[in-house]
Amino acid sequence: MKWRGRRASRNIEDRRGMSGGRVGGIGGVGLIAVLAIGYFFGIDVTPLLQQGAPTQQTSGEITQADQEVGQFVAVTLADTEEVWADIFRTQVGEPYQPATMVLFKGVTQSPCGGASGATGPFYCPADKKAYLDTSFFTTMEQRLGAKGDFAAAYVVAHEIAHHVQNELGILAQANQIRASASQERSNAISVRIELQADCYAGIWARTADAKFGSLERGDVAEAMNAAKQIGDDTLQRNAGRVPSPHTFTHGTSEQRQRWFARGFDTGDMAECDTFGANRL
Repeated sequence: MKWRGRRASRNIEDRRGMSGGRVGGIGGVGLIAVLAIGYFFGIDVTPLLQQGAPTQQTSGEITQADQEVGQFVAVTLADTEEVWADIFRTQVGEPYQPATMVLFKGVTQSPCGGASGATGPFYCPADKKAYLDTSFFTTMEQRLGAKGDFAAAYVVAHEIAHHVQNELGILAQANQIRASASQERSNAISVRIELQADCYAGIWARTADAKFGSLERGDVAEAMNAAKQIGDDTLQRNAGRVPSPHTFTHGTSEQRQRWFARGFDTGDMAECDTFGANRL
């Protein structure tokens, strides 16, 4: 991915190095790999995420690698801002209001609850901010098998896609239904939310390449591999478990790849209607 020397977004809130506190429950549905760590270590981290645990953030020095990751995220975020501004103007007919990206290391707080490195990136609709522990990119490479800078860009684009859903009113409606639904039904709705975000991420990738010429050979394959590695069925199999569809919250590897590809191939938001789709 060609990103160096390009405009960086100012909508970055860098909390890295700040001291943390208690980790509370995670709200929203923008968790790209909410149980990834638990799956790989065979640990059910759901009670921890729901109830909270006293975990302190390590206030370490911001390394050169940390600075580079921050610059990469800022450039990728800037790309999403320009891309979605264009798409909202042409396909929605309304102005796009950008999200803020919060960078942290260890733990931090949000109106949706606490966040730690174990939860993965997420979007909080209450403050319209996406939260990213930048060490997650290392986790992606070393534990999830999702390597490459465009795999990391896919993560950013996916979380910003949840902001797009929020701006369109989709997220609020879906979460309202989930609040009164059974756990299985709630999970099923979550899958549709996540797959739509994957589709929107595909639209972003297509439009960013057309607008900036940022994609290089192999970039789309990196994103597709990332989508595969974070599919619910793949995560459960890698944890030595039999996949249980009723527990899925993000979709299978095949579904995540297919919906990303659909967005990338069409560039049309109307093609990302996972809620009206008979087949996911």
